Amino acid sequence: MIDEDMGSAWTALLLSLKVASCATLVCLVMGVGVGYVLARRRIPGRDLVDALLTLPLVMPPTVLGYYLLVVIGRKGALGAWLHDAFGISLVFTWQGAVIAASLVAFPLTFKSARAAFEAVDRELEEAARVLGVSEPGIFFRVSLPLAWRGILAGVLLCFARALGEFGATLMVAGSIPGKTQTLSIAVYEAVQAGHDETAQMLVLITSLTCVAVLLAAGRLAPGRTASE
Repeated sequence: MIDEDMGSAWTALLLSLKVASCATLVCLVMGVGVGYVLARRRIPGRDLVDALLTLPLVMPPTVLGYYLLVVIGRKGALGAWLHDAFGISLVFTWQGAVIAASLVAFPLTFKSARAAFEAVDRELEEAARVLGVSEPGIFFRVSLPLAWRGILAGVLLCFARALGEFGATLMVAGSIPGKTQTLSIAVYEAVQAGHDETAQMLVLITSLTCVAVLLAAGRLAPGRTASE
């Protein structure tokens, strides 16, 4: 019985790493793009957009999970279209867990990326424009290299948040062992079932991972030097 529990625990860990990695990749691409636009463009309603994108940080995960069900569920606008057109159902799948984790963790990448780009000296970007560098070239050759520490710190925090996501993931993906049961959900299920040894091992793994990520993110924070 113990061996079976341990096997399920490692399966949940591997699934969590896959979900967190995919969610982090999604947040990286979208967070860097949106963060750069809001840091460098004076668009109408920028503060409102910033507030809406940051909302998942303060909104209960179960509420986010409900919104996702409304959108990607079988009766939702996007979910119904995906099912009718392509036969794709995102609810109760690991892909649905990725969407839930991405939504919850996105603000960490977005806010870090925006702050990192705002810290880049604009005179360097203007100098590149004077020299005839295109806008994509300025982004990839000037802005991004100077902002990478802050962005990477946000990415690490995003990964840790996605790894520990529970509420929205449970509502969207459920708790199917071996398919959608992530690490945090496995801890909950182990405690509910009275499997204390399994729960303790999962909690220890989660805690050590999060501490390591936070330490790494702290070292990469803008303004920190290698000797600090």
